[in-house]
Amino acid sequence: MPKKKTKKIKTETKKVQKLSQEEFEKKVIELAEKGLTSEKIGEALRKEGIHSKEFNKKISRILGNKYVNTDEKNIQKKLERIEKHFEKNKKDKRAMRDKEKISARLRRLKKYFSK
Repeated sequence: MPKKKTKKIKTETKKVQKLSQEEFEKKVIELAEKGLTSEKIGEALRKEGIHSKEFNKKISRILGNKYVNTDEKNIQKKLERIEKHFEKNKKDKRAMRDKEKISARLRRLKKYFSK
């Protein structure tokens, strides 16, 4: 019988940083100033070994008024692109309909998150 090959799994231990609540909030604001969304901030912090669940505040709460929901941001960009297209192509009925549908979706989303 031939010998069975086994793979050695390389385990790395990440150095977990101990941060205070204030340091965590400063780090979040610093990453937000670089233009990262709250989801990307969370990913960046996890890569450094910092988990937001260990702290009292959520990332979106720390950002406060600076926080923009990514769904809302993406829909807004899509609406801008369609409006720009529709300005050039006035007879494009499908673009007109899409513009109405997307603006309605954006309106519903803003209403949902304003509560």
